[in-house]
Formats: sequence, structure tokens, C-alpha cells
Amino acid sequence: MNLSQLASQHCTPRKGKEHALDDARLKELLAALPGWKVTDDGKAIVKDFSFPDFHHTLGFINAVGFMANQEDHHPDLEAGYGHCQVLWSTHDVGGLSMNDIICAARVDALLAR
Repeated sequence: MNLSQLASQHCTPRKGKEHALDDARLKELLAALPGWKVTDDGKAIVKDFSFPDFHHTLGFINAVGFMANQEDHHPDLEAGYGHCQVLWSTHDVGGLSMNDIICAARVDALLAR
């Protein structure tokens, strides 16, 4: 799957460990998401985005927040002047699900336009 195909999907409720991505599938999906990395504990994916100033960072945060509310899947955000770190995980599966991959792709797609 490529970035466009992933970004065109929508999140669905995923509860239970049966919805957790296995390592092989996660590696395959991350190949379509440049710059996204699995956290050390293996339970989230993270990427740091850079911007020319705080104004652009806030615009990005608002766009991510709007998309996350539409998908009913919310990231952890850490922001400062000129950057925002986005971290996706699915607490209901105890790690990573397809929802995290979809939302990561949707975040990347926000900047591709």
C-alpha cells in the first residue's frame, strides 16, 4: 500500500489484541510512511515535523486535531517553536493498529497538498 491508499482509508473501532499489528505487517506498512519510527517500547509510532515558525506549527496542530476528531482517533502531540512531534498508538489494543497507520498517512497527506 502507498501513502495515498492509506490516507484514503478511515479509522474503525478496534478493541482487543486481535487488532494489534504484528511486526512484519507493521514493517511493511511503515515503508509507505517516510520518517515515521516505532518507539523503543514498540507500542507507538512517532515523527517530528519542522516548520519555519510557531504560527505554522499551530496551523499544523489545528489541522491534525481536526482530522483526529473526524476519525475519532487522537494522537499525543508535543510542540515548540518550529516543530511538532506526533505520536500515534491504540490504547485499546495495547500497541499499534491500522488506525495509527491510517492517521499517520493522513498527517503526511496534510503536508503534501
